[in-house]
Amino acid sequence: MSRSESSDKPLPICADCRVLDWRAPFGWLRRGWADLQRAPRTSLSYGLIMVALSYAITAAAWYFGNLGLYLGVLSGFVFIGPVLVMTLYAVSARLAAGAEVSIRRSLQDAGRTLSDAAIFALILLVVFLVWARAATMIHVFFPMGGEADWRAWATFLGIGSAVGAMFCAFIFMASAFSLPMMLDRRADTVTAVITSVNATLRNKPTMAVWALCIGAFVTVGVLTGYIAFAVLLPWIGHATWHAYQETIDASAWPRRHLTSG
Repeated sequence: MSRSESSDKPLPICADCRVLDWRAPFGWLRRGWADLQRAPRTSLSYGLIMVALSYAITAAAWYFGNLGLYLGVLSGFVFIGPVLVMTLYAVSARLAAGAEVSIRRSLQDAGRTLSDAAIFALILLVVFLVWARAATMIHVFFPMGGEADWRAWATFLGIGSAVGAMFCAFIFMASAFSLPMMLDRRADTVTAVITSVNATLRNKPTMAVWALCIGAFVTVGVLTGYIAFAVLLPWIGHATWHAYQETIDASAWPRRHLTSG
């Protein structure tokens, strides 16, 4: 088959994925930490920006909203996190390629996927707004006043957690590998999302461990008043890039070239 004939072959609906051992996430974290150490200034700069955004979003929800909206915003870190760390994927990609790392260059790399990332961000925004509304409605139907006992609180938190878990599961499957794929390859949003969902479902034990790791990081970040996010979010971002590299075979799609100069 000639080169021109092979280039006309239609691309599959999603990329192939590898089936990994359940301990693979610990390797992703080790490689992610190595990336953070190799580019500490750039990585921690993004981490501090994310901390500032976290404070701004939470302050707005607390000032203008209520408890339900506040809890919804906290859960929203699960939704907006993948978009915020897009530039960190670019940093890891540059480190792997032996290219120079800087905030400007990683922003330029991430900017090349702006149209596809914007579509994905819109999807996340819609889901986040629906979840925020759901959290508000739960607060309406289960108002928590000063006289509420532990049973009322248990019911409120149990229902809220169950509803939030459904939203989180959907977003986790859609975002686990989609944005790194869009940064690495010339793949559209739909293809990247289908690839991510397929890879997640084919690696349930592995992705369950990965989800627990991310959940633990988010919990530590919230318990430290978001301060730990300055390190934890860049760490997760770099590790996610290595998760994509180890799990997804996207060689059928043309590679996006990194910014030079």
